[in-house]
Amino acid sequence: MRVYLFIAAIAGGATWLVTPLIRHLAISIGAVGKVRARDVHTIPTPRMGGLGMLIGFVVSMLFASRMPFISGLFMESQQAWVVVAGAVMICLLGMADDLWDLDWMLKLSGQLLISVFVAWGGLQIISLPLGSLVTASPSLSIAITAFLIVASINAVNFVDGLDGLASGIVAIGGIAFAVYSYILARSSPSYASMATLIDVALVGICVGFILHNWHPAKLFMGDSGSMLLGYLITCASIIMTGHLDPASIHTSVYVPVFMPILLPVLVLFLPVLDMVLAIVRRVGKGQSPMHPDRMHLHHRMLRIGHSVQGAVLILWGWAALIAFGSLMVLFFKVQHVIVGMVCAAIVLAVITMLPYLRHRLPELREENVVLSKAKHTSGNRHEDE
Repeated sequence: MRVYLFIAAIAGGATWLVTPLIRHLAISIGAVGKVRARDVHTIPTPRMGGLGMLIGFVVSMLFASRMPFISGLFMESQQAWVVVAGAVMICLLGMADDLWDLDWMLKLSGQLLISVFVAWGGLQIISLPLGSLVTASPSLSIAITAFLIVASINAVNFVDGLDGLASGIVAIGGIAFAVYSYILARSSPSYASMATLIDVALVGICVGFILHNWHPAKLFMGDSGSMLLGYLITCASIIMTGHLDPASIHTSVYVPVFMPILLPVLVLFLPVLDMVLAIVRRVGKGQSPMHPDRMHLHHRMLRIGHSVQGAVLILWGWAALIAFGSLMVLFFKVQHVIVGMVCAAIVLAVITMLPYLRHRLPELREENVVLSKAKHTSGNRHEDE
């Protein structure tokens, strides 16, 4: 565990140190986002913060490759370097969008090509528990892997609308998945786990970046950052999920084995929900799925009456409830977990709606007073008649 904490500290420290330099670079090359109608910020702010996170991730992986405890992971296969290569490419694609605002079709095509390259390089879901464990064909494995990577990349991109929101949600999901992958790794001859390594490095770069990205943000992560985060958290889940050995699975451990499929979905529940709602909403209006609007979850939170910081913290709370609540099923009785999650959900729901209730309840009282006066006046008229 200490080795993983050290890797997370390296990733976070490197990201925190280089991010101010990236900010100056972004300003100098013109990677400064204009204030658009859908934006929350009111002044032009440099973006391309994903480059700082990429540097932090690469530095942490280089350190990890030299550490005795986990260096064997880099010798067994080229999987780690395939992940790093894909991270570099996806970040470069995001940087191009931060600079030149690429057409969404071009960006989606780039995401798909990079995802196929990574899957072809060995990062694949080989088997899936679908009623029973089935081994997917190579072509199907590549297709499923590419689809999951592209979907996660865009889910995180959709939710990246407030300072610190996307990086915080991904960090929470990374912590939950790192805990689970570490627990599974402890049952193996070697505690070393590539999934855990990627997750702790991911958490580190998120925390290091949030220190510069908390409202009011000095730098935005841009597409270079949101795409990188979605890519990395999916890579970690695929490494854990995609190499289940059908011959080694027994009924007694079937439910824990199913968790690698469920947990990645649950830790990204909010981004995925926001993406699905946005696509349905836009397609229903006859618009492109990538057509921008101000109807995302974070926009609704601000409309209710929350401050930027308050909205971010509450959405972090919902993400933590879903991610850690699902993880608790492995340690406690399901009934107890459900009761705890329901209680926490009620508290979060009240906090979420509190600003609306504070404004709406006085308005309802005034409306009731007006209606009662109107009825009283109408009654007096009828008596006079």
